[in-house]
Amino acid sequence: MGNETAKATDRRDAANGHDRAAAKRRARGACPALAAPMPTGDGLLVRLRPAGGALTLRQLTALARSAAAHGNGILEITARGNLQIRGLRAGTVGQFAADVDAAGITVPDGPAIEISPLHGIDPEEVSDPAAMELALRGKLQQLPASPRLAPKLSIVIDGGGAFGLAGLSADIRVIALSQAQWLVAINGDGETATPVAVGPAEAAVSAVGEILSLLAMLGQGSRARDIDPALLRTHFPAMAAIRPIQPCPARIPLSGLHRLADGKAVLGVRLQFGQTRASDLTALLDLADATGATAIRLAPGRGFFFLGLPAERVPAIETAAARYGFSAQAGEKDEHIAACAGAGACASAFYETRPMARRILAAAPGLFDGSLTLHLSGCAKGCAHARPALTLTGTAEGYDLIVNGLAMDRPDERIAGGRIDFAIERLARSIEDNRGAGESTAACLTRLGATGVAKALRQG
Repeated sequence: MGNETAKATDRRDAANGHDRAAAKRRARGACPALAAPMPTGDGLLVRLRPAGGALTLRQLTALARSAAAHGNGILEITARGNLQIRGLRAGTVGQFAADVDAAGITVPDGPAIEISPLHGIDPEEVSDPAAMELALRGKLQQLPASPRLAPKLSIVIDGGGAFGLAGLSADIRVIALSQAQWLVAINGDGETATPVAVGPAEAAVSAVGEILSLLAMLGQGSRARDIDPALLRTHFPAMAAIRPIQPCPARIPLSGLHRLADGKAVLGVRLQFGQTRASDLTALLDLADATGATAIRLAPGRGFFFLGLPAERVPAIETAAARYGFSAQAGEKDEHIAACAGAGACASAFYETRPMARRILAAAPGLFDGSLTLHLSGCAKGCAHARPALTLTGTAEGYDLIVNGLAMDRPDERIAGGRIDFAIERLARSIEDNRGAGESTAACLTRLGATGVAKALRQG
């Protein structure tokens, strides 16, 4: 009896510890790591990034089964290519973590370091980002995991190649210029980040360590944008002489079959609106395993790549992907919708985003010509999309429509809850009626402006 009492006490203390750690991360900007899950509308959320974003099919299958056993069976892949498990409870987080360990999945401490998903297999890769990640973690030791760094601090290592990471914004970017030369830049994406250092791998690692030290000195919550420019120039006096980052070539799309320069094929699969159920994922993984796939790589864009599939077996996987709620075809209209978890999954959300996305796709397919992104945000936090877009934000009164902005921006029009379907149809009809020959949806919206859009919505 004494042992059972002690075990119960240990379980209660562990649960309380998880609750306390989670409570510290309730605020916007927190990162729901495996050791400190975040409370949401459907339980606890864990976000994890396996080392290198790489998993075997058996490892991902084990994760999915554990998500069903210890959570609500819903898995997500974020816009940055990180994995999320939903619906865990205080009493099951430890069991899920044990399953992660048992599957042989390594989840490094500290902020996620995102690297090119096709690292090590893309013959067009400029230099190996996985080796750079190991160098960073090895030489900087505990600095990346410092509690004084912001939970959502982002580090991107772009090795180049067919699927680069130029579109991902980050606090710190490490970009391969050649096999031996790396550029370190801060606060932006592949075109907007500010270069601070250039040199061989050792110099790049040192520069990253210097930036992390500056951020730790500024205190928890500080991001690269908070570093005073004068202080930055003091630490990197040669930065003024570095040439601006050149625009990066377009990467291959995620979805679909892609042949690399050496003839090998990879198949990109996207989760519809970034979410799947464990049963659908394991069914797809079982079929892929049976047809010769050897591994998966998580990828920005809410999906992953299958590696090792024989090209002749790809059509069967593409068909199965559609059956299980995935997309393995490029050009699908739903890839232009960024939807957050929505009501029922997030306690902050005011509406169910995924059913809304399907209704809009059915009612207004003409909106989605590839020229814009529709951001469906359950609340003003805007977790699903960090850039300006045609945005529908949930509120206590209904919806805020922002023609080209963020979820938190002042709305161009407020829509009562019961009028949303009518409003979307009116907007789509207005665009169709006003669009000139060859004009895109985005161009037409820009020309109409907030005034024209508001006028269209108020008619009828």
